[in-house]
Amino acid sequence: MPRTSDARLPFDEQVLRARKASPWRDWQIDPEASRPAVSLKAMAPDAKPFSGGDKATDKTAIESLADEIDQLQNLFYPDARFKLLVVLQGMDTAGKDGTLRGVFSRTSPLGVRTVAWKAPTERERAHDYLWRIHQAVPGAGEIVLFNRSHYEDVLVPVVNGWIDKTQTRQRYAHINDFERLLAETGTVILKFMLHISYDEQRQRLQDRIDDPDKHWKFSMGDLEVRKQWPQYQKAYEEFLGATSTIWAPWTVVPADSKTHRNLMIATIVRDTLKGLKLRYPPEDPALKNLRIE
Repeated sequence: MPRTSDARLPFDEQVLRARKASPWRDWQIDPEASRPAVSLKAMAPDAKPFSGGDKATDKTAIESLADEIDQLQNLFYPDARFKLLVVLQGMDTAGKDGTLRGVFSRTSPLGVRTVAWKAPTERERAHDYLWRIHQAVPGAGEIVLFNRSHYEDVLVPVVNGWIDKTQTRQRYAHINDFERLLAETGTVILKFMLHISYDEQRQRLQDRIDDPDKHWKFSMGDLEVRKQWPQYQKAYEEFLGATSTIWAPWTVVPADSKTHRNLMIATIVRDTLKGLKLRYPPEDPALKNLRIE
């Protein structure tokens, strides 16, 4: 399907060039192709392109990156030129919650907000499917983390046959235009598809069954969704190709390793924030020589 033309991005060409030269370029879905063919089978979910080879060293690096993200967030909030939206999408057990804990656990709650998306309520279903999403996007100087996202609306309905191919293509176009609107009004969008293998999901689901402390994470519905694994993989491939744009590209994150998953995402978030060249607002002249009695 035709792509929307290039948007006026909230960051300069230097940042765009840095993206193309970044270590994760091989895992980013090419946004400049007319219709990139995506094959998740060609992307190894057990790969560790960001790992130094030692798990303990990687974990130390994650802690350091989390501290850097916190420091940058402390600068991001008062700058207020930008907004950051981080989208985490993936199959059940892919590690969306774990990513939030591992990467963003050290950030101040000031200016950082997490939204966990579930099935729409009756009131939300009375509006278009992006209505509830738009209300939750970041405001000026805010970082918002989406645990699942509007991409559920081109996954579940597609796999279950609730919308046809024409409606699906329409939704791809809606989403691209919606994200372009966000980008053109100052929102930096990072979209991560957490890519795990079928066997790794089996093990993680079994762990939830075997450990009483994890029973709350397990639902019998997870087994029904697992039966539709091939259909979900195809739906992911389709929307990754159709909605990876210059203003909101998709990055596929090999996620069989929880440590590597967090390391890769933390690195990308840190590098993106550094690339924005954040700054504190101008000093207030009234504060010069002010002394508190």
